[in-house]
Amino acid sequence: MKKILNSKFVKILMGIFKAIIWIVAIMIVIVIVMQRVFDNKVTINNYRIFTIATGSMLPEYKIGDVIIVGSKDYDKIKVGDDLVYMGEVADYKDKIITHRVIDINYNNNGYSYTTKGINNTDKDPIVRQSQVYGVVKYKTVLLSLLSRVLNNSYGFYFLVFVPIVLLIFLEILDFIKSKEEKLKNDQAE
Repeated sequence: MKKILNSKFVKILMGIFKAIIWIVAIMIVIVIVMQRVFDNKVTINNYRIFTIATGSMLPEYKIGDVIIVGSKDYDKIKVGDDLVYMGEVADYKDKIITHRVIDINYNNNGYSYTTKGINNTDKDPIVRQSQVYGVVKYKTVLLSLLSRVLNNSYGFYFLVFVPIVLLIFLEILDFIKSKEEKLKNDQAE
């Protein structure tokens, strides 16, 4: 058994396994930090990450889908784009909304957009360009799956807690193994 554990193949597999766990852990942290800690005010190369919270855009976006939003070029926004904006009136106040652009107007105050959820019957209040975060560029399958799993207590346990404990355990094993090898080398000298 010891011979198998010390083989190069197993060492390489363990290294790959640890790297994958670290990458997943880092992705989880990045998503959580981007969405919760910075309240979506931080961009990465002019892109932001948002999570769909309601069914107003079904079937295009399901609750829990993670979207990547970019481009605040107001003059390039067109009818049919999915716009993400901060609501300012009535039920929309202080909520981040993702709805489809159905009309665009331009005047001395800049652009204004009429939007509506695909699954809604009513239009939204007029959206001014100052409210706009950007246009949906991508719906990420991997981050959407990750978001759904993390919002489930069992998923959080298996995707966050277990990998961290496993990484700590593997690091402790590596530390013990390196100490044993150092002790063996010191005795051989």
